[in-house]
Amino acid sequence: MIYLILSILSSTGIFILFRTLKSFKINTLQVIVMNYITACFTGFLIYDGEISLNAITSSGWFYGAVALGFLFIAIFNVIALTSQRNGLSVASVASKMSVVIPVIFGLYVYKESMGAQKLIGIVLALLAVYLSSLKPKSDAKLGKALLLPILLFFGSGVIDTSIKYLETTYVAENGIPVFSGTIFGFAGFIGIAIIVYKMLFQNMKFELKSIPFGIALGLINYCSIYFLLKALQFEGLESSTIFTVNNVAIVAFSTLVGLVLFKERISKINWMGIGLALVSITLITLA
Repeated sequence: MIYLILSILSSTGIFILFRTLKSFKINTLQVIVMNYITACFTGFLIYDGEISLNAITSSGWFYGAVALGFLFIAIFNVIALTSQRNGLSVASVASKMSVVIPVIFGLYVYKESMGAQKLIGIVLALLAVYLSSLKPKSDAKLGKALLLPILLFFGSGVIDTSIKYLETTYVAENGIPVFSGTIFGFAGFIGIAIIVYKMLFQNMKFELKSIPFGIALGLINYCSIYFLLKALQFEGLESSTIFTVNNVAIVAFSTLVGLVLFKERISKINWMGIGLALVSITLITLA
C-alpha cells in the first residue's frame, strides 16, 4: 500500500510542476524531453545489477518498451492538442477515465474478482473522475472534435494496460529500474529528434532554464512509474483495484492541491466528485 501512496503523491507532483511551468513561461516540450532523459538515467543508476545492452535488447519486454516510448511522446502531443482544441477539462476527463481499460483487461485476462461492491466502486470512480474534472461550459465542448479525446482515452488506457502486461509477463522483480529506464530512454530519444527538427526548421531556441525543471520533473516522473510498478507486484491487491484507486486518488488529491496552493475555483459538482472518489476508494479497497 505504501508504494501505491507514493505513486499517487509522485503523480500529483507532476501536475503541480506543470502548473508551475506556466508561471515561469518555460518551453514545455524542452522540459518534457529533459524529463525523459533524466528518468532514463535515474532508472539505470539505481539498478543494482550489471547493465548489458545485449541483455536489454534480448529481453522479452524490449520491443514493448520501444513501443511505449513512442506512445509516451505521441500521447503527450495528443494531450496538448486536446487541451488547445477541446479544453483542459475534456483532456483531463479523457485521460483519467481511461482507467476503465486496464481495469477491464485485468478482469478478463487475469480473471480478477468482480463482486457487486467492487463493481459499484468502479462505476462511482468513473463518475468521480468526470465530476472532479468538469469545468463550466465543458459539456458544450464534449460534443466537438471527439477524435482527439477518443485517441487520448484509448492511448492512456493502452499505456497503463501495456505497462501492467509487460511487468507481469516479462519483467523480473529487480528489473523494474531498467525496464522503466528503457521506456523513458526511447521517449527521450524521440523527443530530442523533435527538438532538433524544430531548432533547424522552425527557429526554436533551446532555453537553459528548462534544464533544472526537466531534471526535477524527470525524478518525479520516474518515481510515479517506479512506485506504480512496485504496487502492481504486490499480491495483496489486484491490478483493477490498484489502477482504479491510483487514478481516482490522483484526480481528487490534485483538485485539493489546486484549491489550496493555486487558489483554483472548485464548483459544487467538483466537490461531489471528490466525495464520490473517497467513497469509491473505500469500497474498492475493502472489497
